[in-house]
Amino acid sequence: MAATSAHSLEPLLAECRKVIVGQSQLLNRLLVALLCRGHVLLEGLPGLAKTRTIKTLAAASHTSFRRIQFTPDLLPSDVVGTLIFDPKQLTFTPKRGPIFTNLLLADEINRAPSKVQAALLEAMEERQVTLGEESFRLPDPFLVLATQNPLEQEGTFPLPEAQMDRFLFKLRVDYPKQDEEIEVLRRANLSGNEVHPVVDGPGLLAAGHEAEQVRLDDAIRTYIVRLVQATRPGHGKTWKGKELLRCGASPRASLALQSSSRALAYLQGRDHVLPQDVVDLAPDVLRHRLLLTFESEADGTTTDQAIIQLLQAVPRP
Repeated sequence: MAATSAHSLEPLLAECRKVIVGQSQLLNRLLVALLCRGHVLLEGLPGLAKTRTIKTLAAASHTSFRRIQFTPDLLPSDVVGTLIFDPKQLTFTPKRGPIFTNLLLADEINRAPSKVQAALLEAMEERQVTLGEESFRLPDPFLVLATQNPLEQEGTFPLPEAQMDRFLFKLRVDYPKQDEEIEVLRRANLSGNEVHPVVDGPGLLAAGHEAEQVRLDDAIRTYIVRLVQATRPGHGKTWKGKELLRCGASPRASLALQSSSRALAYLQGRDHVLPQDVVDLAPDVLRHRLLLTFESEADGTTTDQAIIQLLQAVPRP
């Protein structure tokens, strides 16, 4: 069933390609996140179409979309909402914030202070918002698609580890190739009105339920657990002469690898997961969940390099 149903998302990809040039892996991972209902953090230098890609994805779907520009003076109530006092009734009435949407673009999320970032924690994990004594469910699907610029450090607030762990993927957006950048110039005057909605929320949820039925062998499930456990303290010496990591991934990473590998296989028209699916997704799932030791950072080791060594050390099924 998955082999035929996966084509239902091809129109969504085709609409995105009307505006977005190249970035095939980025678009693929965003579709995987939609199927998994997982949040995504996009990191890249300014001008690499991070925001444009997310807005195009939203335009190609019949889902509600909100954009919040995160700034240093933003308040938690500007995101989740607040209680408004009614002097006539002498009661407080909840006023819902822009977070009540299907796709939330948190643009330059690291420019807001920690208290604003923390306001997203309940919404990202429990998919609800508490205002006063009452909790309100968020629409389904609900995804936070956040962007951040790694270039500037002044005036930014690093995301806390607790919030980073709630993102399914951390995707790095790189410069386009020469021929792709030439095509970007050709499409410079496109208004974005060329994109038409082709998939609705219930359709995305139905495709996600079908992706959950993709077969995943116990041997691959064991491989996922061994990969994640190898990131934890005490296992680093097995893949290099010194300890590389001071903090590893939690079982949430194992769940993310399982769901995303099923979704990736679904998008490729397969009814079963391959070990290569796990290998391809491991950097995007793990890079924001690992903390390097101070010695490794001093040696210039990056998280992605540590993940490569990890993948080489843990045998595939």
